[in-house]
Amino acid sequence: MALPAPLLFRGLPGSPYTRKMLAVLRYRRIPYRFLVGNQWLDEASTNVELPLPRVNLLPTFYLPNAEGELEALTDSTPLIRHFDKEFEGHAVIPPDPVVAFIDYLIEDYADEWLTKAMFHYRWSYQNDIEKCQNILVRWTDISEPEEKIAQQGSAFGERQIDRLYVVGSNDTTGPLIEASYQRFLNIFKKILEQQPYIMGHRPGASDFGVYGQLTQLAQFDPTPMSLTLSEAPRVYAWVDVVDDLSGYDVEDKDWISRDQLSIQLGDLLQEIGRTYTPVMLANAEALMGSEKEITARVDDQPWIQRAFPYQGKCVQWIREQYECLSPVDREFIDEVFAGTGCEALISPLPSPH
Repeated sequence: MALPAPLLFRGLPGSPYTRKMLAVLRYRRIPYRFLVGNQWLDEASTNVELPLPRVNLLPTFYLPNAEGELEALTDSTPLIRHFDKEFEGHAVIPPDPVVAFIDYLIEDYADEWLTKAMFHYRWSYQNDIEKCQNILVRWTDISEPEEKIAQQGSAFGERQIDRLYVVGSNDTTGPLIEASYQRFLNIFKKILEQQPYIMGHRPGASDFGVYGQLTQLAQFDPTPMSLTLSEAPRVYAWVDVVDDLSGYDVEDKDWISRDQLSIQLGDLLQEIGRTYTPVMLANAEALMGSEKEITARVDDQPWIQRAFPYQGKCVQWIREQYECLSPVDREFIDEVFAGTGCEALISPLPSPH
């Protein structure tokens, strides 16, 4: 069934995935209706009773299923690919399958690793905590009484601080997360010195994944924002540029070529192999062994966190993407990955004990 336009979805400015999808829709010039905060609860505004998602995550898109009934969908990665098939123009998935695979990996790195830095900074530093407690709940309902906002902000902050363990942020891993974000800033600013987007001279899904996390890390939360402005003002400015690319025209020749992947993105792939890869694989192995906690080594330091089923699926999907490539394309990926640490993502996982 063809998707209706405008697309209907809800979210919040403080959700990196909401910002990711807003930027995709603007760039692709896809009409949309964006319900901010509690607007989705107002049937007079939406003109329809909206279904609940299986997991209450943001953004939530309301799309018709095969029977024409509305479904609530929340996973940005498959939604981007669904929209790429449904709507013409300004595609965000590269046509070269090798480049598309690298784009997919970097998008997942942003969604599953950079988000650790976002959550860590937001709920580990007092200035960041106070700003979020004051602002995030106001985005839900801007007219709430001050007393109620103060209570909601405090309760929300306490819940989020108690959930730091979910992303793996603790006294041991905190320095690893911060060091990784600093390296990422230095790597990304060097990429931007050569080309305006990760995927060349036009943005791919990976650009929007990175952008979503940076709307918070680079431009909202005080501690990482200060670091970004100090270390990589080019990255800060890039976030403003990507926010609305609706006027940006592109051609197929603007995509990065597969021959340039190692040259332009080699350092980023090294960082992905250094951090994201060992943690994601340790998580996958823990899930295979029905273990509730994972233990990994990042920079020869211990990484301990609760096993996360969704990230186990992410590793599975990356492997499926790789297996769908032709033998020649897989061989090319193998060469790009060689020595980066990313090669472990496409190697067989050890059998559970």
